[in-house]
Parts: sequence; C-alpha cells; structure tokens
Amino acid sequence: MKSAYELAMERLQQAAPTKVLTEAQKTELADLDSLFKSRIAEREIALGDEMVLAEAAGDYAKAEQARERLTIERARLTAERDERKERVRAA
Repeated sequence: MKSAYELAMERLQQAAPTKVLTEAQKTELADLDSLFKSRIAEREIALGDEMVLAEAAGDYAKAEQARERLTIERARLTAERDERKERVRAA
C-alpha cells in the first residue's frame, strides 16, 4: 500500500512531468552560473572599493549609495541569470 506522499508525488509527476536535461544543457547551465557568479563578484569588488573609500573620506551618504547600487546590481544580474537559465531549460 502506498503512502499519501507517494500518491501525491505520482499525481504531481502526471500533472507536470520532470524534464530531463541533456549534457549540453547541464554544461550551459553551469557556464551561466559561473559567468554570473564572476559578474556579481566583479561588481562587489568595484562597489566595495567605492564604499571603503567613501567611508574613509567620511562621506557616508556616498557609501550608502554604493551599497544600494550593489544591491540593485546583484538583483539585476540574478534575474538575468535566472531568465537565461529558463531559456536553456525550455530549449
């Protein structure tokens, strides 16, 4: 006799079957992860330096602006990465 969990998983599989990715898709997804991880790190370094210099100069408003830009850049790059990954999965 199947548990309620197993029955629910079977129904889910029927409603939305899991798509198997090819090796090329897996490689492309990994490449996208690596590319966007490096882009985010690049922005963190650049804006981090800007924050440190602004704080050292006593310009806390400029440092806060750099922090906000970093947050926005991270969100933008993450959204772009996720969008491109979805296109790869859909192909």
